Formats: sequence, structure tokens, C-alpha cells
Amino acid sequence: MKKGEIYEGTVEKTEFPNRGIIKAEERRIIVKNTIPGQKIRYRIRKLRKGTGEGQLLEVLEPSPLETEPACPHFGQCGGCTYQNLPYEEQLRLKESQLRELLDGAVWKPYMFEGVKESPRRLAYRNKMEFSFGDEVKDGPLALGMHKRGGFYDIVTTDQCQIVDEDYRKILSCTLQYFQEQGLPFYHRLRHTGYLRHLLVRKGAKTGEILVDLVTTTQLSLPWGAEAKAENMQPQGAAAVQQEDGFSAARSADAANPRQIQQIQRMDADWSELLRALELDGTIAGILHTYNDSLADVVQNDRTEVLYGRDYFYEELLGLRFKISPFSFFQTNSLGAEVLYSTARDYVGDTKDRVIFDLYSGTGTIAQILAPVAQKVVGVEIVEEAVEAARVNAQLNGLANCSFIAGDVLKVVDELQDKPDLIVLDPPRDGIHPKALQKIIDFGVERIVYISCKPTSLVRDLEMLQGRGYQVEKAVGVDMFPGTGHVETVCKLSRKIKES
Repeated sequence: MKKGEIYEGTVEKTEFPNRGIIKAEERRIIVKNTIPGQKIRYRIRKLRKGTGEGQLLEVLEPSPLETEPACPHFGQCGGCTYQNLPYEEQLRLKESQLRELLDGAVWKPYMFEGVKESPRRLAYRNKMEFSFGDEVKDGPLALGMHKRGGFYDIVTTDQCQIVDEDYRKILSCTLQYFQEQGLPFYHRLRHTGYLRHLLVRKGAKTGEILVDLVTTTQLSLPWGAEAKAENMQPQGAAAVQQEDGFSAARSADAANPRQIQQIQRMDADWSELLRALELDGTIAGILHTYNDSLADVVQNDRTEVLYGRDYFYEELLGLRFKISPFSFFQTNSLGAEVLYSTARDYVGDTKDRVIFDLYSGTGTIAQILAPVAQKVVGVEIVEEAVEAARVNAQLNGLANCSFIAGDVLKVVDELQDKPDLIVLDPPRDGIHPKALQKIIDFGVERIVYISCKPTSLVRDLEMLQGRGYQVEKAVGVDMFPGTGHVETVCKLSRKIKES
């Protein structure tokens, strides 16, 4: 077996999140984006002692488990991995992957409760970040998701099935409009261009929609004739916005007044087209965000409201949440109710208890626990999220919640309250070992750990168990049907010392 050579084989199993395993010449070859039972052709990319990595070239024979995917973009788009499996098989696969990880990490017998399904298998997402680009070099403007295995190529996902029809209509309308304008997308290598992302968020319970166009400030007139530029005086909505000081806000950072007028006209026309769409939901706000960061991230340097407001509302478990374009909020609202109900059950009795919600985000868990606790203290490093948590707690009439902005590693030394139990919901990479040690030093009776990446969870479990905690039970929650991801809720208690 040599690097660069092409081989054939049958996938024996799939490990988290999407690593197909093939046995070949006494080696364990990993080929991503495959499922058990597929016969595939692959090229060797890396070889190590006893292991290797392969690149999928072709599926020669489908797995007996496979079915026709619901989405026509499946296989091209990098967003989904398992849409070619029936949902029941997806759950079984995730359950086996999660159980294998936990069984290898948990020291003593524990209860594994499988994987809870998402209330919706399709059209479940409440947030999408679509990217502008091209599908092939110098091809027409595209808007959608990154091509599987590619960083630069974009697939126009106008039939995406993990969102509802409103998202697809908004995407198609936006793409068609900006194709007609002939504007360049932001090129990730050259760091030039205008169009970057389209952010769409929608409340599953409220039906409110927030649409945000993300661009750079690098706009040059696409027309050569000066006369045409002179005729671009704003009309209708754009003229009204100009009277409100709209152009004055832009004049500070736009070199060419004609560019200001061009942006005004396009924003007004695009906004008007969106509002004319027949949607199931209701547009709460249309925004234009500027982002000149070199990194390929949705970042907010400045946001202007073109229509409505810069937030929408969503409801979870009887509570109401005000969500801004860049607020963290679980992307599957109905699945989040399953996740947080499970976490609440795992927390158990909270009467007259002080709860720490560390890595609290916008304070969703804290507010769900607050009605049945003495006090909840949330700690989150993102200041915008903390401010949103405070607003939402006030919105829900919860006076026993407080939220602190700061790094958990530093803030826990300054907290005056002593917790009775702790809820952890860290980022994907898990908890810094020094922060985890400080959390352990509180010596609480119970810890509930919510993880969006089980490999990070099992790493942190080793330290928690080594410091006296025992895993009582764990369960997965399928927040992301069709993909390889799964949320995990784990309950730990202090190890009882033998007398």
C-alpha cells in the first residue's frame, strides 16, 4: 500500500462523526463521508504504522442501509452526511458511535439512555449562514453552502431540506437580484470583493424572520458609463431612508458619494423584493452588516436596519427570547426543548438551591432552571450574549438570575455565591483543564455536562472522574438530523467514599 495509489474496499463501521473504517493490508484506513456497507474506491492520502487516511473517489456499490436522500444537493453540499440513511438508521448509528466513545471513557457502570430523536427530521434549522461565491472558478455567482471537501467552491443550495421553504425563497430572491447587479463576491484568497454572506434566522414557534446581508465595504461601480452613475438617484424607500440620515451614516467610511447612492438603491430594492415574497413566516427585520475581516467568518463591524428591527423573538418551554443576528441560540428550536427538558430532568431537585450555569451563552438554561431554583448565576465570555441574557431574563420576569461577562477560568475566583450544583455547556473544544479544576474545587454534589462534541466530553470526563466524580447516566439528543453531529447530556455526582 502506497501513498497516492487507488484502492477499493468495503466500509465496516463509521466512527464519530463521519469516519468510515476499512481494513486493508493489516491497516485501519479512515475514509470520511462514508457509511457501513458501502463498497468504495479511494486514494491513499496518508500512511502511518497500522493506520492510514483515504480520500473518497467513488461509491461503487451502495450500502444495504441506503435510501434516496431528500435533498437534491446531497453529496455535493458539505452540510449533511447521513441524509442517504433512513432516520431510524441515523439514530442507531449515532447511538453506537456515542456509546462506543462513552464506554471507553467512563470508569464505572453507568446508565446509557440512547439518543433522543429530533421532533423534526427536515426543515428543523432556525438559522442558516449562506455564503456567496462561485461553484467553479470564474463561474456565475452562487449562494449557498461550501462544496463537500472544498473551501472555495460554493453550491447554490436553493432546495436545501434542513430549512423550510421561506429560507429557500429568500435565498433565491437574493441570488437573482445580486446576479443582475453584477457585483463580485468576496474572494477568500485575494481578500477583495463585496458580497460575503446571507444570514437568515426564523423562530419555529413565532414565525418571525430576520434577514441580514453581510458585505465588505469594497464596492466599486460595476457600470463604465459616468452618465449611468449620475442617474442613480435613490427612489422610493431609499429616498425616505436618505432623509432619515441614512446616507450620512455611510458618508464617514465611503470614499465615493456615488457608491453611497448605489448601496442605498440596492439595499432599498433588495429589501422591497424580500418584503414582496409570499412567506409562511413574517419578516421582522432586514439588515445590512459590514464585515471587512480577512477571516471567513460572519463578523459584525457595523449593522444598519433597512426594514423593521434588528432582532426577532423565539419561544422555548414557555419562555420568550429576544434574539439578535449574532446571538448564540440553539439552531434547532424544537430539538432544544428536548435537550433542555432532558438537562432539567438530569439536574433534579433544585428547590432552595444555588445553580451555576457556566458557559451560559444567552442564558437559556439558566432561565429554564430559574423558576425552580433559589438563584442561578450564569457566566459567559461573550458580552453581547450576556447582555441578551439579562434582557431575556427581564422579559420573562425572572428576578433570581444574574449573568456575568468574563472567562470562566478567571471569573470563578471572584464569585461570591457558593453553588449547590453546576451546569456546564462549553464550546465545542470543551473546558480548559485549569478552569475544570476550579469547577471541581467547588465540590458540588451534582454536575450536568451538556456537550455538542462528545470527543471533548470524554476528554473532560477523565479529569472529572479522576477528581472524585462518577458518571451516573448519559443520553444523546439528535439536534442535527442528516449530519454526523449529536448533543450529549451527562449527569455526574460526587463519588461516595467508603467508610
